[in-house]
Amino acid sequence: MTVKPFFAPQLFIPGGVTDISFYSKAFDAVVLRSWLNDDGSIHVAELSFDGVLFHLHEERSFKAQLTPVEAKGVTALIGLFVNDVDVVINKALQAGAILLSPAQDYDYGYRQGSIQDPFGHHWLIETNI
Repeated sequence: MTVKPFFAPQLFIPGGVTDISFYSKAFDAVVLRSWLNDDGSIHVAELSFDGVLFHLHEERSFKAQLTPVEAKGVTALIGLFVNDVDVVINKALQAGAILLSPAQDYDYGYRQGSIQDPFGHHWLIETNI
């Protein structure tokens, strides 16, 4: 089988997390599969936005990688291209995100706004205009 290369980000979440419903509520992500720890918390979860994969992984499994809270700063900026930036940002805010910058049009041809998810990850919600 030939696989075309693609990115599948892995976002680190704190150990002990059992609720990852933010991603379903905010982005309509679907949990494809997950591996749980003995206490029922998430070890790894594989999610999809309309066929695009990403993973959540508890941070205690890797010593060099930290959650944004542990790092006391942004560890990555995830760009998510969507059809309607305003709708997605509003949905994310209703699901518990924090607005970092409201959506606006830029002269380089993008409409963008940014949010922070409940685990501290920063998302740049964007579209070509």
